[in-house]
Amino acid sequence: MISDVAATLAAQAAKAAKAVAVLSTEQKNFVLQSFANRIREATGAIIAANKDEVAQAGSNGTSPAMIDRLTLNPERIEAMAQAIEQIIQLPDPVGLTRQIEQRPNGINIAKTRIPLGVICMIYEARPNVTADAGALCFKSGNAVILRCGREAINTSLAIATAMRQALRDHDLPEEVITIVPDPDRDLLLALLKQDQFVDLVIPRGGEGLIRFVTEHSRIPVIQHFKGVCHLYVDQTADLTMALNLLINGKVQRPGVCNALEGLLVNKHQAADFLPMVAKALAEHQVKVHACNQSISYFSGASPIADDEFGQEYLAPEIAIRLVADMDEAIDHIDRFGSQHTEVICTADQANADRFIRTVDTAVVMHNTSSRFSDGGELGLGAEIGISTSKLHAYGPMGLEALTTEKYVVTGNGQIRN
Repeated sequence: MISDVAATLAAQAAKAAKAVAVLSTEQKNFVLQSFANRIREATGAIIAANKDEVAQAGSNGTSPAMIDRLTLNPERIEAMAQAIEQIIQLPDPVGLTRQIEQRPNGINIAKTRIPLGVICMIYEARPNVTADAGALCFKSGNAVILRCGREAINTSLAIATAMRQALRDHDLPEEVITIVPDPDRDLLLALLKQDQFVDLVIPRGGEGLIRFVTEHSRIPVIQHFKGVCHLYVDQTADLTMALNLLINGKVQRPGVCNALEGLLVNKHQAADFLPMVAKALAEHQVKVHACNQSISYFSGASPIADDEFGQEYLAPEIAIRLVADMDEAIDHIDRFGSQHTEVICTADQANADRFIRTVDTAVVMHNTSSRFSDGGELGLGAEIGISTSKLHAYGPMGLEALTTEKYVVTGNGQIRN
């Protein structure tokens, strides 16, 4: 039965997690280097599997953004291996202890950081997640169950096979990294009920996938429904800087969750800034959805009603709105944002400080591109995901977010009266 298969996978992963939890940092880093080496050696097999799946995705009418995420080449595989080597250089959070206090009765209270146990990663056409999640979970002392969508299952299997070989090389159980070979949805549903063995579920993909997982899981879920990121151009903004932030945030890689989907412009900047925006977006062939106040500045723009903002285009498209002031910009973000990343471009430090304090988002930026909202760019190494819910992590998640703390209480024979 499918439920028995899911229970077996989860139980084996939980048992394997015990083997990782006791490894030293030096031992884990040695295995991580083997992960990177084995992936490099398997480049041919990975590309062969990926080529077939990219072709199949194209014939199925898959969106360009999804195909971009699915596609691997030697450069991206090398980047995958290098990302693992970057994780080697990161401090190991496991075992870090912080003193809390010594009580009047002499008992000493501390907290030490420990692995979560078993992480279940659920993702779609993102084969790089296989390597990133496997390495991050391993370094943080966890086992991982990887459930990839059928669009990239063979590519992910090829990557996981290389990493499991590295585990065998070091006499560690293969189940430290388990990839579910069957993308059947009934098996996914059964996995989401394995709360006895699995400690956290992290879905990465479209809003539909994440809502499905959240609604059916008995296990805590890290939520990241979508990335509707805005750039607000304040009344005092340097317009050249603002334009650079806009083009980088929207054009450099439009199919990712930290790309800009909305531009909010202070009405006092409209006459000077919007002609610059119209010219630059036209040059980059970006489709514009403009409010009634801004549409006259654009040729061929589509009108957008006040209740139609908040779309995650994941494409060369953007929604533009004029606002009276920063309060209106923040109100717009509160209504249409997704708590992912919000950017203000301003020369007024007081306005920047107020925006930073007030806007409700996991990452807030002042005078820099939304594209830096990424675990690697923020110094976390390869990220395992981005949380837009506030428990137990918020924003890009690195090694520390895959651990928790337990109390350690020591004494010399004290008993409670």
